[in-house]
Amino acid sequence: MSTLTTSASAPAKGRRFNGLPFIGPSVTVLLIWMIVPLVMTVWFSLQRYNLLDPTVTGFAGIDNYEFLVTDPDFWASLTNTLVLVGSVLAITVVGGTLLAVLFDQPFPGRDLARLFAIAPFFVMPTVAALIWKNLMMHPIYGVFGAVARALGLPAVDWFADYPLVSVILIVSWEWLPFALLILLTAVQSLDREQLEAARMDGAGALAQFFYIVLPHLSRAISVVVMIETIFLLTVFAEIYVTTAGGPGNATTNLAFLIYARALLQYDVGGASAGGVVAIILANIVAFFLVRTIARRLEV
Repeated sequence: MSTLTTSASAPAKGRRFNGLPFIGPSVTVLLIWMIVPLVMTVWFSLQRYNLLDPTVTGFAGIDNYEFLVTDPDFWASLTNTLVLVGSVLAITVVGGTLLAVLFDQPFPGRDLARLFAIAPFFVMPTVAALIWKNLMMHPIYGVFGAVARALGLPAVDWFADYPLVSVILIVSWEWLPFALLILLTAVQSLDREQLEAARMDGAGALAQFFYIVLPHLSRAISVVVMIETIFLLTVFAEIYVTTAGGPGNATTNLAFLIYARALLQYDVGGASAGGVVAIILANIVAFFLVRTIARRLEV
């Protein structure tokens, strides 16, 4: 009986499950979903294609790219993109780390406070931009203006005087809850015995934070930076609703520049060239971020 069982199970062990017929259609659809728009974008970036003048056609070569890189608006938008991404990352990582440590401490109403702190992440970008534009930063009807007048100070027209700072504040308000959620989860996974041992050895709160909590959060911070960077490179709704890229090009980032070229100037070829540059930039950033996180996970 055992011989029969062994001989019957031997072929089963030798057979390998072939999942290609099952995953093949999904992978094919996914590749088509990604490759077709990419190929069309590259193709249009090499063509003379303006919606206002259909007679201007033909192969443009790298003319669209040359026009793009020699346009001052492109470099201004690239600078604004980097400043926006860097500033929001700094605010959300630092603020999220401090809030995660704070909300990890026991205090009355902690669960409700956590809920309110995380809630802004679920507000749509367009709605968030409208709230900040009309209810918070409006120089006459906004909360900031009312507080300034109550203190005897002149109200600030944020979107006229500090447009990029205003956009950074709005985007940071949206993404701070995400950083808090990830980092709070990481803080809760910290071994409490380490903190207790450090406390018994005489380590103060700051020493515990810098030598125990912060190193423990390094991997979670890397994940937050990677995910936020990928999404922050494509910020659009907040700029469109509040400043429309202005005044001038003060808040025009790369995503808004592509929109303006395609749907305001009707230059599909130039907008496609900008799209290709944006794709290359995003992939370069993602490559280095993924490698950095992979190294941290191997430690």
